[in-house]
Amino acid sequence: MRSRAESLEFALLGLLAQSPLHGYELRKRISAIFGPFRALSFSVLYPQLRRMLEAGLIQETTGESESRRSRIVYAITKAGNDRFVELAESVNSEAWEDDGFEIRFAFFSPTSTKNRIRILEGRHRRLQEKAEMLRVELERSPSGIDKYLEEWRRHSLESAMREIAWLEDMIKTERK
Repeated sequence: MRSRAESLEFALLGLLAQSPLHGYELRKRISAIFGPFRALSFSVLYPQLRRMLEAGLIQETTGESESRRSRIVYAITKAGNDRFVELAESVNSEAWEDDGFEIRFAFFSPTSTKNRIRILEGRHRRLQEKAEMLRVELERSPSGIDKYLEEWRRHSLESAMREIAWLEDMIKTERK
């Protein structure tokens, strides 16, 4: 994904490829993917949905909710499905960086096996680099360095090592 808007478009198309949803439910599911520290505001969501409507990637219908108020429900179009597949198949370094990997992995199914392996291997290399940097920092930490910073580095290294092991299993499974 080349931009945050493209990442958001990819996530929205991925969710709408599963089923039609209204704005609040889209926001809730996106937040579940991105996590609580990258909350998606309605002031970002609705302009993106409007751009996607104008591009013909999605359509809207009005449906009733439990409160009997009408709600706008968004559904993916054929053009939107084509765009989603195009985005799922595009592979660049952003696909395995911290910000891009989670969203790519959340919608990995439509990505070809060859490209899933490329993304997993890229993520694996990226985390190995990160783990090596953390190892070096821990080894050369001067005595008296903030103990919490040192613990954070240790925790980050352990987390990276767990993800590396998981990625190795995923790569092995994908190659079968």
